[in-house]
Amino acid sequence: MTRIRRLETETRRKIAAGEVVTRPSSVVRELVENSLDADASRVSVAVEGDGTERIWVRDDGHGMDSDDAALAVERHTTSKLSGPADVERVSTLGFRGEALPSIVAVASLELTTNDGGPRGTRVRVSDDGIETAPAGRARGTTVQVADLFYNRPARRKHLGSAKAEFARVSKLLSRYALCHPDVGFSLSHDGRETFSTPGTGWTDALLGVYDRTVAGQCTHFSFAAGSADGTETGVEGVLCYPSVTRATRDHVHVAVNGRPLADESLRRAVVAGYGSLLPSNRAPIAVVSITVPPDAVDHNVHPAKAAVAFRDEGVADRVERAVADALSTADLRRSGEVAMDLDATLEPVEGESRLADASVIGGFRDLYLLCAAGDELLVVDQHAAHERVNYERLRAAVGSVPSQAVDPPATLSVTPAEAALVESRGDELRALGYDASPFGGGTIRVSAVPAPLGRTAAPASLREVLATLDRGGERPADARDDLLKEMACHPSLKAGDALSAAAAERLLDRLGACDQPYACPHGRPTVLSIGEETLVRGFERGNTRFG
Repeated sequence: MTRIRRLETETRRKIAAGEVVTRPSSVVRELVENSLDADASRVSVAVEGDGTERIWVRDDGHGMDSDDAALAVERHTTSKLSGPADVERVSTLGFRGEALPSIVAVASLELTTNDGGPRGTRVRVSDDGIETAPAGRARGTTVQVADLFYNRPARRKHLGSAKAEFARVSKLLSRYALCHPDVGFSLSHDGRETFSTPGTGWTDALLGVYDRTVAGQCTHFSFAAGSADGTETGVEGVLCYPSVTRATRDHVHVAVNGRPLADESLRRAVVAGYGSLLPSNRAPIAVVSITVPPDAVDHNVHPAKAAVAFRDEGVADRVERAVADALSTADLRRSGEVAMDLDATLEPVEGESRLADASVIGGFRDLYLLCAAGDELLVVDQHAAHERVNYERLRAAVGSVPSQAVDPPATLSVTPAEAALVESRGDELRALGYDASPFGGGTIRVSAVPAPLGRTAAPASLREVLATLDRGGERPADARDDLLKEMACHPSLKAGDALSAAAAERLLDRLGACDQPYACPHGRPTVLSIGEETLVRGFERGNTRFG
């Protein structure tokens, strides 16, 4: 057996760097959190190429003197812990004292800082060692990271394209900008500013990351509740109206003690707070900041600080209640609810096709087709049925989705991350019938849209496709099927689309010919059945059909 031995210093540095610095966005995260811990009111980030070439992070925080600047790049040094007990009650975003040394292990680093004195300090770290010299700079810190992963070719090889890596940076910084609305953020890529926020509150942060439509339809809230052990949870933020939704929970931004997290349990709690206000399979745009005492949350459960663990299991419940109360106060809840015993009267149709002998006998509210099929009354959801037909036809014809030019081209307001996605996934978008390109200022220009099956998709449908692409980018599985589902939805019949008798019969015939006619691509039923016995009971007709 190999004997146990102590790791040499260089190996320990590589392991630490592998935990903390996995890609360019990891560098940005660590440096931005240091800026926020330094009480910066403005943080500027600039990226060249995919981020391995150069990254700058500049802030106006409290800075460092020359001694602290030289010490900051050494292993196991920090200004954020005073003793072992502090690890269990972290009150800052960064706390390990590993970020700068881990970056140094895989890149060249230059730090220029000033704590408000007559002159600043510049520290350069490379393979040749550490150089310290006086430098001119106002109060604050600038960190420049160059040639990232120069000594880790395998790590560089497995990074995405420049556009894909920048999209990760853009998405990350957007979350910090939203969760720290009192701090001004800006992001530039290859000399071009992609977004900025002024640091003047929630609404302006939403305006900088999204657009006026989103920022103009929101309500602010603040909530506080205690637990049995005396722990108080504060919940505040901004909730967009239920009319402003997205296809996924990616636009539900949550932070715990200032740290943005992709915590699905907290995101679900926010969505649950909206209750029945949201349309089916839709998620809101919301920013929810949760504050708990430092010793009530464990920041050490993930080496990259991507998750936390609460010592009080009731935090998610309080988040849900806070959101529900805020929406109720804002008078956004529906005025009434329909009480129908659907389980007792309507059943989703399954099994062998019952549509072959069905005939359309009418319609209701330009939403549903009423069909007779033997002893049953079938209710067909026009939109869900059309989605299923479109999806199966698109799936069969994939690779040749027809496109329709938009003349003049439409403009669409998007987040910085979505704009970066348009650039990085352009080939996939074109294969699906979209021609889109960044137009500057958080806007993209849409020159062509899919026109499958004779119905042209709206330019705004690109948002849902981008959300699907974004999800696919995080998984190894191919996202094409999800994209086809989204594409099948947009040109499908909508509420209020009237159908002629002939068109209704054609839709019913096409649905009956589908491989899976009884569910739309997203899993919702397309056909419900009302048995004759239900009508007999309802009209108290006894056992006779004509009595």
